[in-house]
Amino acid sequence: MRINTPKSRLYVGGLSHTISEKDLRDRFGKFGEVSDVEIITRKDENGSPLKTFGYININTSDSEYKRCMTVLNKSKWKGGTLQIELAKESFLHRYYFVITVKYSY
Repeated sequence: MRINTPKSRLYVGGLSHTISEKDLRDRFGKFGEVSDVEIITRKDENGSPLKTFGYININTSDSEYKRCMTVLNKSKWKGGTLQIELAKESFLHRYYFVITVKYSY
């Protein structure tokens, strides 16, 4: 019997510029079912990477989420220090939601 677990979207900062989707799926898959991984690399005007971070959608229980935070947050991995938190709702999503609700009468 499968227990229905809540879905969380995590922000993961401090990633190496060479990180792959598979790396993140393998690392976070120990704490739940990873359904989506998005990796973003900010670059300077010359195209050199400045900052790499990601978003992970994971189906996990509260206890596994807490374990994930305890084990991985602020840990050293592949040359970086992971910074993990629940992802914040994006500005564009909030703006779209407000407009949609306002005119949905």
